[in-house]
Amino acid sequence: MDPLLADAMARQADVFSTADALATGIDPNAIGPLVRSGVWRRVRYGVYTTGEAWRRHEAAGRTHRLECAAALRRLDRTTVAVSHTSAARLHRLIVPRAAGTEVRLTDPAQFRVGRGYRISQGTLSPEDVVVHEGLPVTTVARTLADVGREWPLLDAVVAADDALADGRTSPAALRAAALAQTHWVGCGNAARAFSLARVGAHSPHETRTRLALLGAGLPEPLLQCAVLVGSRLVAVLDMYWPDYGVFLECDGMVKYTDPWRDRTPAEVMWQEKRRQDALLDLDVHGVRVAPEDLRECWDEKVARLWSLLDRGRAAPPRYRTAHWHDGLRTAPRALAG
Repeated sequence: MDPLLADAMARQADVFSTADALATGIDPNAIGPLVRSGVWRRVRYGVYTTGEAWRRHEAAGRTHRLECAAALRRLDRTTVAVSHTSAARLHRLIVPRAAGTEVRLTDPAQFRVGRGYRISQGTLSPEDVVVHEGLPVTTVARTLADVGREWPLLDAVVAADDALADGRTSPAALRAAALAQTHWVGCGNAARAFSLARVGAHSPHETRTRLALLGAGLPEPLLQCAVLVGSRLVAVLDMYWPDYGVFLECDGMVKYTDPWRDRTPAEVMWQEKRRQDALLDLDVHGVRVAPEDLRECWDEKVARLWSLLDRGRAAPPRYRTAHWHDGLRTAPRALAG
């Protein structure tokens, strides 16, 4: 590749414009054949990437980054930043399946809708924007506030919980982001989502289950609570009611079908059994909830939890509890829980 074109791609997050190509001396009549042959790939009218760069992003599920870069190159404005759902994708937040694929941008000076992109007009303080993978992108907290004004409440809480679980943002940062958008359209939905978000929900299933518990009127549990006997770790519980010695575990198939730490499914099953027996020996009782239980037998799960809470403790606990790793996730997201 021509060094000047490679330099343009390096400065523009792997894309280049027709003007960039012509500046290197490429014949305008050569652009069409380069695209048809697959050496180049047109991302947006007048903006390209190489076939190799496109395939690399495609394999990683990251072609939206190239689409954002192409929109920015086409607009050629220094005041605009990637925002909303596009920023959520670039930050690898959990994005609802129903979210659109258009490129979302924010500019303090203008609102515009074009083919495959939308610019929202809104304030962008310097603290709201970071350079992420070579692109100006709203911060995680600002992004969550923006999508929180647009997404359904549950989806906004799932995304906020996921970012909190990795320490990518904090409750204080979310509160500040919500306060900065007071009186903006949808700000109440974002504030409500942030009020429901918690450090310690390590998967969308855990968030959905926790919100379903609150919706059923159950008291709010502690999250990521370690049960210890002396220095021995017995278990880290997804949710725990300390006054009752009752827990809830969110079970998913991935734990058994694709275990991490080089364990076999049989080893996972055996370890889960031994863990359950150890909890029962300590008079700690609980309920396991799978994703389908929220749809198919939630009332029965709630009734079982109420019966355990009503029963209370039979004796003082023979163990101590602690907030494990401050509630932060230590396993990779895709393999957690």
